[in-house]
Amino acid sequence: MKTMGGSYHNLAALATAEFSDARQAQASRFGQGQQSGSTLSLDSASGRNRLLIVSNVLPIRANRAPTGVWNFEWDEDALVAQAKEGIPDDYEVIYVGSLSVDVDIMEQEEVSIQLKQQHNCAPVFISPEVKEKYYKGFCKQQLWPLFHYVLPMAPSSAGRFNSELWQAYVKANKTFMEKVVEECSSDTDYVWIHDYHLLVLPSLLRKRFNMIRCGLFLHSPFPSSEIFRTFPKREELLRSMLNADLIGFHTFDYARHFLSCASRMLGLEHETQRGTISIEYYGRTVGIKIMPTGVNPQRLLEGFNWPEFKWRRGELMSQFEGCQVLLGVDDLDVFKGIELKLQAFERLLEEHPEWRGKAVLVQITNAPRSTGKELAELHEAVKTLVSAINSRWSSPGYEPVCYLERHVPLHERIAFYTVADVAVVTATRDGMNLVPYEYVVCRQGPPGWADPDHKPASMLVVSEFVGCSPSLSGAIRVNPWSVDAVADAMFSAIKTTSEHRKLRHDKHWKYVSEHTVAFWANSYVQDLARSTKSHVAMKCYGLGLGLDTFRLVALDANFKKLESTNVMAAYRRYCGVCMHRSFSKILKVWYSCMFVCMTCKLLHAMLAHGL
Repeated sequence: MKTMGGSYHNLAALATAEFSDARQAQASRFGQGQQSGSTLSLDSASGRNRLLIVSNVLPIRANRAPTGVWNFEWDEDALVAQAKEGIPDDYEVIYVGSLSVDVDIMEQEEVSIQLKQQHNCAPVFISPEVKEKYYKGFCKQQLWPLFHYVLPMAPSSAGRFNSELWQAYVKANKTFMEKVVEECSSDTDYVWIHDYHLLVLPSLLRKRFNMIRCGLFLHSPFPSSEIFRTFPKREELLRSMLNADLIGFHTFDYARHFLSCASRMLGLEHETQRGTISIEYYGRTVGIKIMPTGVNPQRLLEGFNWPEFKWRRGELMSQFEGCQVLLGVDDLDVFKGIELKLQAFERLLEEHPEWRGKAVLVQITNAPRSTGKELAELHEAVKTLVSAINSRWSSPGYEPVCYLERHVPLHERIAFYTVADVAVVTATRDGMNLVPYEYVVCRQGPPGWADPDHKPASMLVVSEFVGCSPSLSGAIRVNPWSVDAVADAMFSAIKTTSEHRKLRHDKHWKYVSEHTVAFWANSYVQDLARSTKSHVAMKCYGLGLGLDTFRLVALDANFKKLESTNVMAAYRRYCGVCMHRSFSKILKVWYSCMFVCMTCKLLHAMLAHGL
């Protein structure tokens, strides 16, 4: 794939078909002094393909010792960290992202060196002011509700579009782009971007490196076109996503909504061939991949050998002896449906008094990731419901709702999973939600961990609006907005016989154990490599400057310019015909020639202005 830089010159080259060598174009970008140190080959200097995994936050736990020394630990529970296990060995993996803590500007260089040496991570440092507007402002108050089908109807809603927050979002994405460019050894490296925090990054990268092999995976839902079309910067986001080579979604519904947006707002139609979906975008073929992620079963099963797990599980077994335990694990978020779950459990106790004293709902609530009026109201409503249910149905030695509003470490979460008879997910909208998968793995347990004659069993009550729902065919699917339906599902789950629970569990375990996070990552990286295989045979031109005007035009290797002599010959032929035609035919030909001339003038004007 041959490239050129600069909007005006690109258009001029496109019109004249004067293609320059890719190495010369890149040399002007990097500077003559760096040309010899950056050979633009497919592989890095080590002979391996390079894959940069870009996410909002690095899979790193950071803390500072009292002596002032920074300590960094690998977060083995982070999804992007677990994905590395599925990436082929011939790839050198580098992580790019921000840290969960602020680092003083005077320490940033030292921290960067430390992270690169210890964990092969390249930290992105964003100023606290920009980070506040970018993450808590634009990402959480505007994109997050939009992608979860919520429109900001109230004039005072924080979800109303704010140009200042948008600029912070673009600025933060530019900071990520600069770090990716810094880490790239060539413009043929692979870049895998994760989630809605970095949706304009593909365009920013494509402007710098036309040949970059860029993938984007969206871990959140994607709304219908009727919702998405209300967003003022809809075209900028859509066009930027299409500047990736492969766009991934968890479910077919999310992909279908994206394709509908591309069709209705950009006039782009998709093609399906042999099970693949693609969109032709300015000469490039953009692939659409539909594949839900998974969990790392081995990581969870290792926890069964931890002493703290055994101790905590023994405590819980004693605490809930003789009870049917229903378990919920959610972030404190308006879309998780925690209050609906509590209302349904209250209805269960009202309509089935025989389960009072025998059924317990354990609700683990993680800290919220954003702030706002709605979140404060939800928090108050949940506490009120918990208090009301416990005050109404508690008895000596029995409390119907065990509410934990704190961070629950992995060993304790595994312990809760193992004692829970039913896992309940009532999210009103969720991109994926891996709680059911984790629950199934923990109910399976490692071989021989319990009684040798013990056969694993589990039950799931899952909202039909979460991404994992289609893959769990044995779960009881519910509409979380219907309190009665959820209450009936809870009752059905705890009444299901052990034989049926085992059958459902076996079906779920087979799927979860095969479709792991490693399997998901391996499949995505292979498809990204396959979809970018033809890059080297194409000629690319970047047109335009801003996010709303930038286009990357890719031409086939056999593309030939339209010779000016042929155009003039056709023009003279048409003029010559006029000598032998009637006046009406002469007018018709004259209008045709005028149209050709006006079109030529328009193209000339576009070239002059770099459009």
